[in-house]
Amino acid sequence: MAGVQLKKVDPDEAGMRLDRWFKVHFPGLGFGPLQKLLRSGQVRVDGGRVKSDARIQAGQTIRIPPLEVDEKASGPLTAKTMRSQNDHEVLSQMLLHEDPKVLVFNKPAGLAVQGGSGVTRNVDEMLEAWRNKKGEKPRLVHRLDRDTAGVLVVARTRGAAQSLTAAFRERTTKKTYWALVKGVPRVNESKISTWLIKEATEDGDRMRVAKHGEQGADHAVSYYRIIDKAAQNLAWLELEPYTGRTHQLRVHALHLGHPIIGDPKYFPFDKNWEFPTGMQNRLHLLARHISIPHPDGGRLSVTAPLPPHMQQSWNLLGFDEESGGEHEA
Repeated sequence: MAGVQLKKVDPDEAGMRLDRWFKVHFPGLGFGPLQKLLRSGQVRVDGGRVKSDARIQAGQTIRIPPLEVDEKASGPLTAKTMRSQNDHEVLSQMLLHEDPKVLVFNKPAGLAVQGGSGVTRNVDEMLEAWRNKKGEKPRLVHRLDRDTAGVLVVARTRGAAQSLTAAFRERTTKKTYWALVKGVPRVNESKISTWLIKEATEDGDRMRVAKHGEQGADHAVSYYRIIDKAAQNLAWLELEPYTGRTHQLRVHALHLGHPIIGDPKYFPFDKNWEFPTGMQNRLHLLARHISIPHPDGGRLSVTAPLPPHMQQSWNLLGFDEESGGEHEA
């Protein structure tokens, strides 16, 4: 990168630590080199010297000296930016991991994985743009809800698809989700075990907790733990689904008595509860991490960053993303 840059802090970056901001915008810049730039005064905020843990605010100007690393091509994907890009470009921006057998994407909230009613663009159709020289189209091996952001694993070959699908079926895959929920569970960590069944409603199909033995019901098991909380109003949960039922975590959060913020299907109307000021009314659920046996041996572990609307909420609540812990590679 040539020349000094002056960049404005976006509204959804308010409250973010300065070192985290650099990690998002300049992922190739290590912590050590950034510290050196800060100590020498080459990086400044509104003209003043700052430390790496300084919290930046919307509208502030960050001075960035010439760096030997590239800036991230563009900001987080949104519905607006996706409309102006072709499928290959969008998938390239979503890419978290690539090897000859496996692709892992960071699916944005709002992008459907497969086609359906009201869906104009979906990952499955977009993968046509990534056919290889043999004509093979990458294959989906699992799903994410349209409004859920995060890690999506895709197989590049038929053999890889069989291997990865088996890993999901045999439950040798570990999936971790982050959610922001209403209220704070009484128990810090626990197991949720219910039966779930699909039912038709005026607003479309939805899942509900069923009685044991009810016809058509499937057993569903999830685990949760509290990472952080904002008084008794909101809690940041880590969720692990042991089974993979439709809307499982969303229904289990509701069953726990702490529905996920911004859930259009499973957040019950409460006239005494107001949506937190400054937060976007969107589903606060992220497929944060996946660890899965790789078709060529060993395990593949990939982590997705917070989507913009959740990052904004984390900033407002003073949650530190690092508190969620680091996953083993």
